[in-house]
Amino acid sequence: MADGGRNGYVSHDVRLARQRTRTMRYAFLMLAAMASAAPLSAAGPGPDPTQTRPQQSDWTARDHIPLKQFIVQSHRGAGDLAPENTLEAFELGWKLGTWPECDVRTTRDGVIVAFHDATFERVVRGVPPELAKKGVKDVTFEQLSRLDVGAWKGEGFVGRHVCRISDVFALMQGRPERRLYLDIKNVDLAQLAKDVLRHEVGPQVVLASTDYEIIREWNRLVPKGQTQLWMGGTEDTLRKRIDDLRKTGFAGVSQLQIHVHLKRGADPAGPDPFTPSSAFLVEAGREARSHGIVFQVLPWGVVAPRVYGRLLDLGVMSFATDRPDITLDAVARYYGGPNASRPVAR
Repeated sequence: MADGGRNGYVSHDVRLARQRTRTMRYAFLMLAAMASAAPLSAAGPGPDPTQTRPQQSDWTARDHIPLKQFIVQSHRGAGDLAPENTLEAFELGWKLGTWPECDVRTTRDGVIVAFHDATFERVVRGVPPELAKKGVKDVTFEQLSRLDVGAWKGEGFVGRHVCRISDVFALMQGRPERRLYLDIKNVDLAQLAKDVLRHEVGPQVVLASTDYEIIREWNRLVPKGQTQLWMGGTEDTLRKRIDDLRKTGFAGVSQLQIHVHLKRGADPAGPDPFTPSSAFLVEAGREARSHGIVFQVLPWGVVAPRVYGRLLDLGVMSFATDRPDITLDAVARYYGGPNASRPVAR
């Protein structure tokens, strides 16, 4: 079959054959290109390793704080291990080697006591209905001291009673290793400061409040005392509060506590399992340390040991907890395994 004459004529059959050849060649080249590109196209550009790798701080307590000096705050005395805010709870907190926390309120006749709730409804059993909705401020200390605040925890705790804050300070006097957080609920600061100074426990007490003005007032009343500013809320709220605090140079703050939540269904080992974010916690810890401030977190409703290890990776220096036994063990394991030396019981 001729493909053309002298005058350039090309037959219909030849043109059709050439067209088919070009079409097949183009199709082949396209298939080859698609085949070579398929692995990249299927996988996409690949995950950004900075977004999937768990956040880490370049500072950890393990490298800078001896285990025996690591502070664990036993929330409400000894957390869930004893009836909260009782002498028995504080004694247990000290025995474990922790710093118990005490919530302080004032009775109708002016006695400062250890009690958390605004009413008796949750922790007092057998209280008359007309009294259940009332609280510490509505009764005298003599009336309050007759209420059972242990029975709600179980049969083994029946007969525990509300104590005066002066009774707690008496257990600390002359024992400088015993420390105590005072979480302000409803008290006259000047009266509380007088009790602290009278018992000579100023350096052993850490006044805790979410109100910065209360922190500054305590600095004036108890110059040798310590303070803790605690805060919760969204990350935006926390950033705003720290911005405001930054303007003061963090003056008068000894410790900063952030409330942390584990995201629903999150793996603690994942890239960002917490609210506020891991990046925020790293930043907050770094800034606190730059001012000589202890950076503490309270993981709300979480007792999983892996959570504590992950938070320590983010530069956390201290914990507040409802289960000091679990927290102490998790910290010891992070430091050096199950045989690591835990804080000395006192």
